[in-house]
Amino acid sequence: QVQLVESGGGSVQAGGSLKLSCAASGYIYRHYYMGWFRQTTEQEPDGVGLIGTAGIITFYTDSVMGRFTISRDNVKNTLYLQMNNLNPENTAMYYCAAGMAGVDDGTWSQERRYDYWGQGTQVTVSS
Repeated sequence: QVQLVESGGGSVQAGGSLKLSCAASGYIYRHYYMGWFRQTTEQEPDGVGLIGTAGIITFYTDSVMGRFTISRDNVKNTLYLQMNNLNPENTAMYYCAAGMAGVDDGTWSQERRYDYWGQGTQVTVSS
């Protein structure tokens, strides 16, 4: 049974930091690229970033470039999202997702490229 379980969300003031984790089980984690997505009640899911299977290739949406860092531990089967200098626009439910269909810098944020999804962890940033 595949499971992706996010943790690390919470409330923080603008300028603060949070580190999200996504624990994976039930499949061969190192064979899948991993993505982070976020969603607010008013919007469709939005891709935050992706990391390739070996942890070398990363893509980010422009708005988080230089502030957010994705990493993965293929021994612990865990994905991370370090978020620095947060602002209220980053308030959302954050989800991790796993896929293996193949992506590039133009397709990584398409939801259909991912096979498994977590339940999400809420991040709230106050001004």
